[in-house]
Amino acid sequence: MDLIPSFSVDHTKIIPGIFTSRVDTLGDKKVTTYDIRVTKPNEEPAVDVAAMHSLEHLIATYMRNDPCWKDELIYWGPMGCLTGFYIILKGDRAPKDIYELILNAFRSVEAAEDVPGATAVNCGNYLMHNLGMAKWYARRFADYLSAHADDPAIFEYPRSERLVTDDGRSFFDS
Repeated sequence: MDLIPSFSVDHTKIIPGIFTSRVDTLGDKKVTTYDIRVTKPNEEPAVDVAAMHSLEHLIATYMRNDPCWKDELIYWGPMGCLTGFYIILKGDRAPKDIYELILNAFRSVEAAEDVPGATAVNCGNYLMHNLGMAKWYARRFADYLSAHADDPAIFEYPRSERLVTDDGRSFFDS
């Protein structure tokens, strides 16, 4: 069975940043999934669950209201490992091309006075939010992106090298 693209990334080398996870063709249109990595996997703690949930609500709301991006956005949601988010956008842009969107989305969290949709009617776990911690993580990531804007490493996945057998199959050691 083939390893899915996000599992073929070397998680011992990935750093926080904005990466292309995969590009899919749907009919004559392209759709791109980006990895928005907020913390360094397996070295830094995972993002607090309640803060991650709040960031999901805050940033999804920001993006779905951004006049330049709202019609391009298909999905914004957390990674299961709680080290970042996936965003799916129409088209096929380089990670650097969505830098301003991601930076502005994380910067927008600072101004939030509440978490949109954090009610029993609107959310399946409305009590699991932490706006204060969401602001902390958002500020930390936005400051990191700003400080590293000229570093190509925050836009390029470190790939795992895999042995390919003589008959063309990939060998996985785990």
